[in-house]
Amino acid sequence: MASSAAHHATPRPGPEAAGASGLGREVDRFFEIARGFGASALIYDYTPRHRETDGTVTAPAVMMVRNLDPGMIDYWCGRGYAHVDPVQAVAVNSVAPFVWSYDAEAGDLSASFLTRNSRPVVEFISASGFVNGITVPIHLPGGGYVTVNGLWNGPGRAFAAVAAQVLPGFALMAQAFQNDIGAPAPADPAPPQPQPQPRAPALSARERECLDHAAQGRSAKETSRLIERSVPTVVMHLNAAVRKLGARNRSHAVAEAVRRGLI
Repeated sequence: MASSAAHHATPRPGPEAAGASGLGREVDRFFEIARGFGASALIYDYTPRHRETDGTVTAPAVMMVRNLDPGMIDYWCGRGYAHVDPVQAVAVNSVAPFVWSYDAEAGDLSASFLTRNSRPVVEFISASGFVNGITVPIHLPGGGYVTVNGLWNGPGRAFAAVAAQVLPGFALMAQAFQNDIGAPAPADPAPPQPQPQPRAPALSARERECLDHAAQGRSAKETSRLIERSVPTVVMHLNAAVRKLGARNRSHAVAEAVRRGLI
């Protein structure tokens, strides 16, 4: 498995700050409950609408993680990982709790979640060691929804037996937790600010690296081998760079990055 060093990024403050410190304390409290069921990590997120106009799953407006790399917040909320997260894809259309695994040996428990498009998400989560989970989707009045996700480590086949025992209790406690806290409050409106002067887009180190390889004529497949990441992950970084640079395509993005001294 590729190294997880590239995943350690400073999270954007917005998604978690929108939940306010009170929500953070409640998530801490529920994490202790989740640990009582054997979970080793927790993800809580709130999304105000299910999908974007193009049909992709909307990125969370509030996201909190416990015992996971906090850089996950930036990847899911700012870099498009939410759009290809197979667990979120199921949660959007489900009202029932469900069990999943990213362990390829878990059989039916993992088959529908291990797809080509989901590889960037699977690589990120697998690097944490917590490859099994229970997700409780909670749909709220007004169209928003919450997912409460407990994560377990260990072999997927063994987790299937554990999940059968703890799923009902974990789901019931997650529902009670959400009923107690209600929908996360949006952040207070910011006062009007002077328009900032245009500045160079903040490309991540990985986005610059992928652009640099593209500038040297390397394909996404060749780049994936050099940086030890999957092809879909390379493509995601390149597409993020195209978007940030306001470019029409990858070639235009390379030209813009060179012109602006970014690579």
